[in-house]
Amino acid sequence: MPTFPARLVRHIHSFGRKSGNWFGGTEAHQRARAVEGLRALSQSLGQFDFIIAGAGSAGCVLANRLSASGKYRVLLLEAGGRDINPWIHVPVGYFKTMHNPKTDWCFKTEPDPGLNGRSIDWPRGKTLGGSSSINGLLYIRGQREDYDQWRQMGNAGWSYDDVLPYFKRAEKQERGPDAYHGDDGPLSVSDAVFHRDVCGALIDAAEEIGIPRNDDFNGATQEGAGYFQLTTRRGRRCSTATGYLNPVRNRPNLEVVTHAHVERLLFEGEQAREVTGIAFSTKRQPRQATLSPGGEVILSAGTIGSPHLLQLSGIGPGDVLGAAGIPVRHALEGVGGNLQDHLQIRMVYEVNVPTLNNEVNNIFRRMLIGAQYVFAGKGAMAMGASQVCIFARTRAELNAPDIQFHFQPLSADKPGLKMHPFPGVTISGCQLRPESRGNIALGSPNPHDYPAIRPNYLSTPLDQQTVVASMRLSRRLTQTRALSAYIVEEKMPGPETATDEELLDMARNISQTIYHPTSTCKMGSDKMAVVDQRLKVRGVGRLRVVDASIMPVITSGNTNAPTIMIAEKASDMILEDAG
Repeated sequence: MPTFPARLVRHIHSFGRKSGNWFGGTEAHQRARAVEGLRALSQSLGQFDFIIAGAGSAGCVLANRLSASGKYRVLLLEAGGRDINPWIHVPVGYFKTMHNPKTDWCFKTEPDPGLNGRSIDWPRGKTLGGSSSINGLLYIRGQREDYDQWRQMGNAGWSYDDVLPYFKRAEKQERGPDAYHGDDGPLSVSDAVFHRDVCGALIDAAEEIGIPRNDDFNGATQEGAGYFQLTTRRGRRCSTATGYLNPVRNRPNLEVVTHAHVERLLFEGEQAREVTGIAFSTKRQPRQATLSPGGEVILSAGTIGSPHLLQLSGIGPGDVLGAAGIPVRHALEGVGGNLQDHLQIRMVYEVNVPTLNNEVNNIFRRMLIGAQYVFAGKGAMAMGASQVCIFARTRAELNAPDIQFHFQPLSADKPGLKMHPFPGVTISGCQLRPESRGNIALGSPNPHDYPAIRPNYLSTPLDQQTVVASMRLSRRLTQTRALSAYIVEEKMPGPETATDEELLDMARNISQTIYHPTSTCKMGSDKMAVVDQRLKVRGVGRLRVVDASIMPVITSGNTNAPTIMIAEKASDMILEDAG
C-alpha cells in the first residue's frame, strides 16, 4: 500500500505533538508519564483489585470501566509499547503497522493442509489498543442470529437483545442515535470519506443480481451492499486506546505498564486453583503483581495470547501440557481449541479507469494524497481497509448471509506489497460461518516462545463449497451491466481457472486470513467450554477471560466491534460480582 514520504509523516506527527490531542498528549505530558512508568517499575507493584493482562480491544475498555468509580485499584499490563507511532493514528497506516514487530506480534501459522501446506501471516496488535490500533477500521457487529445462537447454546444474557445495549453504549455514531445506535460512547463510528465511481458501480451490480442496497449493516438487517462505516474520528483512527484508555490515563487508581510480557498466573500452592496474582517481565526482568482480597485477574490477551497464558499456567488439555513439560494444574480440554477464523479469497481485476494503483505508483500523485490528508483529513490516507461491503447468500434457502465481500479500488499480489502496475481493483470474499476448527497449542514452557497456530482451514465440505460459490459470485458481479463496463480482465485467479476443483485449489493457494481469529476459550457448558456465561474460567477461582476468544461461534463479519461489546458487557458483570 502507499509508501508516503517520511517527511510528510514527521510533519503529521509534529503537528500532533504540538496540538496535544492527536497522539495522546503533549511532549511534556508524555515525558511525565514515562517517568511515572519508570518509577512504578522500580517499586513493588503491590496489590490490585483487578489485574488485566492485555491492553487491546477488550483490555482498554475494561481499564476504563473498572476504574471509573475510583473504588477499585486497576492494573493494566501490555506487552507492546505506547501508541505513539504516527502510522497508528493515520487510518491507512495499518499497512505500516502490520508486519512491524514494534506494533505487531507477527505470528505465523503452522503449514496448513487446507492451504496446500502453506504457512501464512497472522498479524495481531502489540501496542496500546492492540489489534484495534492496527486493524482495517471496519465497523461491523455481526448478525442478530449470531448472538441468538450464543443464547441457544445455553449462554444466558448473550442474545441479540441482551447485547444490543452494549453496542450502543460503546458507540459514538456520527449519524446520531436511533433504535440500533448510540452517540455518546467512547468509540467513534463515521461514514467513509473516500469513494470512487467504481465503488458505486459495484453496489449497482449487486442490486442487478438481487442483492439489496443497505446503508446500515449494523441496523435492522445485515444483508445487502453499501459502504463500510469506520472507527475514525475527524479523519484519524479511534482505537480503544484512543477512545477508552488515553482519556483516563491519569486516574489515580489506574496503573498502566507497557512492555510488560505476562508469563503466567500465580497460585499459592501446587494444587491450588485460585489465582492470587500474575507474573510478568519488563526487559526480561521478572516482576509480579498480586490480588487484593476478592480481586480478579482478567485475561484480555486475545485469541492467541489468552489460551497460551492459561496453558503456561497449567490450565488446558493434559496432552498439550504434558508434551510441553508443564504440570497439569487444572485439565480443561477446550483451552486453545475451537479456533475459528474468516479466510479471504482475493480476486483481482484490471479496470479501465484510474485506481489507487496509478496514484500510489506515481511520486507526485502520492504527494498530493499526503497533502489532501494533512490539510483536509480526507482522501486515500483516510480510508479503511475496504470501501464497499456486500453481505450475500450463496444458497437461496439460507435465512441469512453466509459470505461477505470486501472491495478495494486497488490491487497487489498480497496486502502490503507494491501495487500492480495496471489499474486494478480487488473483490475479497470470505465465508462468514466456517465449520472448520483449529487450535492453539504451546510447544515450550518458555513464555517468550510463540505457540503453534493451526487454523485447519477448508477442512469440511461445506467450507470448500462456500468458498467456490463466493468466487463464482464475485465473477457474476463483474459480468453485470453496471460493473462490466469497468472490467478489462480477471487477473487473479484468471479466467482459465474454471471448474469447481480448479477454483478450490486456487483458493488453497492464494487465500489469506482476514484477521478475525476467535473462540479458543469458548463460552458455554459443554466439555470444550473454557468460561461460563459470566466469563469465569471453569474450575479456577478469581479468573476470567474477556476478549474474542470467548466467542462460542465466530460472528458474521469483522470482529473488532463484537470484541468491544464483550468487554462492555463483561465490565458490568465484573462490577456486579465485586459488590
